[in-house]
Amino acid sequence: MNTQVFYDENGHPMEFEVRGKFTVDDTDYVAMAPVIDLDPLIYILRVAVDEEGNEYLEGIDDDELDLVKDVYEELMKEQEE
Repeated sequence: MNTQVFYDENGHPMEFEVRGKFTVDDTDYVAMAPVIDLDPLIYILRVAVDEEGNEYLEGIDDDELDLVKDVYEELMKEQEE
């Protein structure tokens, strides 16, 4: 299991399992779920690159989420088969 620790706005750590990385229209995304299963949601974030070439994650708006969520769900279906 590939996990990453992120910090909320109050500095509290939260561990996420990386469920997958995928590309839509030349843009990379990461799907993650909290390791502590209090929240059954899958979070999808855009992979961006800073001036030094380092990757970081950024949030996406609802319209972009609607576009990429279907791609992610289709990928998960294919993996289950």
